[in-house]
Amino acid sequence: MLKKLLILCIALAPLAAMAQEVKIATVNVQEIFAAMPELSGIETQLSTKQDEIRKNIQALQDEYSKKLEEFEKSPAVSDAGKQDQQKQIIQLEERYQTYMQNGQQELSQLQQKLLEPINRKIFDAIKAVGDENNYAFVYDISSMQSPIVYFTPSAVDITPQVKTKLGL
Repeated sequence: MLKKLLILCIALAPLAAMAQEVKIATVNVQEIFAAMPELSGIETQLSTKQDEIRKNIQALQDEYSKKLEEFEKSPAVSDAGKQDQQKQIIQLEERYQTYMQNGQQELSQLQQKLLEPINRKIFDAIKAVGDENNYAFVYDISSMQSPIVYFTPSAVDITPQVKTKLGL
């Protein structure tokens, strides 16, 4: 019996040693992201693009309203004339819908394009801090959608180190 217990202890010793070496860290990516200096320039670019899209949408709405008003005020137009006006109004509606969809896609693509370098920079800094300190896992605690429900109090918050690495 003593021999089996000794074998069990010897077998479990490396596992216990490995378990002690696993270092876990947490990071608040949203906090770091909000502190990035490039963010204000990106917000300006996105706002400018959004204003441009909004102006074009307003121009299309104004043109649509004008055509609709012309259609309603011209009772003496022949059937062929009315059909032509209806066709123009329908084409304007289609242009409006298409522009709305394309405008949102453009804005979304621009946002992705502009944010990708910042996200990459943050990820690289987190990886560098994790590698320097030999962390086995670094969990982002800023997202409510995180699968992490609990982490040990011994987990280290590396947010300040990542900010330092980024020069923030």
